[in-house]
Amino acid sequence: MRALIVAALVGLVSACASTPATTPDTAEEATQADTCGMARFNHLIGTRADQIDRATLPAGTRVITPEMAVTMDFRAERLNIMVGTNGIVGSMRCF
Repeated sequence: MRALIVAALVGLVSACASTPATTPDTAEEATQADTCGMARFNHLIGTRADQIDRATLPAGTRVITPEMAVTMDFRAERLNIMVGTNGIVGSMRCF
């Protein structure tokens, strides 16, 4: 009985150890995996940035304009809305 329990625990640990981590390491990986939930906000692409109701965006979201300075820290869960020189939302990324 004890051997059966040990065998089951070893099998469980082995299964967990062989499962690869899915935490993204880059903005490209995070964006592809949509770790920041940007798919819910795709409707904003093509709209004027000044018309975005920021209260509807997740906490920590950045609306980034071309002249804006931003930190380089990587946070896979942070939504970044990229605005063009024309003031129109052009894309979104997770970083």
